[in-house]
Amino acid sequence: MKGGTHISQDDLALYAMRSLGPEETASVRAHLEVCEECRKELAMFEDDLIALAVSTEPHEMPAHVRQRFVDSIGGISSTAAPGPARAESPSVITMHPRRAAVWIPWAAAAAMAVTAGGLAVRNHALDERLAQEAQRNVSLTGQNAYAERVVQVLTARDAQHVVLTTAKTPPMPTGRTTYLARTGELIFQGSNLASLPPGKAYELWLIPADGSASIPAGTFRPDAQGNASLVFPKLSAGVAAKAFGITIERAEGSPTPTLPIVLAGSDRPAGE
Repeated sequence: MKGGTHISQDDLALYAMRSLGPEETASVRAHLEVCEECRKELAMFEDDLIALAVSTEPHEMPAHVRQRFVDSIGGISSTAAPGPARAESPSVITMHPRRAAVWIPWAAAAAMAVTAGGLAVRNHALDERLAQEAQRNVSLTGQNAYAERVVQVLTARDAQHVVLTTAKTPPMPTGRTTYLARTGELIFQGSNLASLPPGKAYELWLIPADGSASIPAGTFRPDAQGNASLVFPKLSAGVAAKAFGITIERAEGSPTPTLPIVLAGSDRPAGE
């Protein structure tokens, strides 16, 4: 009791832990109905018990909770020998002394329960991490399989590679010239060339590397499919070519090119 008019902290702690006998429990309950101070003290003990129960790390329980429990245990274990009997009065509730053995086993059990709860929480968190890692591995495996399929299709020998273009776009005219300067021999092949009006022809020009005037290399007209060729026109041997060009001239040809140049290509030696 506090001052002989209130329930002692030891008995309040035992009441909060449901460790009092039926008769003492009834006495404490009756006192609590009329004593606000003891009700507040009991509420603090119950809060401490709740904080201990929900703590996931026993060694990190709140400092004020741990101190109150230590103080309570110390108070119980250091109870002095009983003195002369006190006369009972209506305002005083007599509580039998409780040994520390009542508190300590419960505290040990609570600590074990808290430890078990902490382990359960950590095991649950570990299970979630393992599940997440497993899901991640499944996702990566699926991505790797997908990438492997893409590579297999792109590199398959029997795969068909088709380039799609706008259907209304006409094919680009092209010309390929093979020239041997040391002999003056030349072969030209053209494709997709536009048709020409009567009296006109394409003329091939050799542009010398020394910067001298362009040299006419022959005239030609494409067939109905736009194909044409020019094989071994009369050219001097030993003339190095810088580039080749094609213009549209009179059917008999021209000594100088008439702009615009409809096709042109520069000489790029191998390795350059």
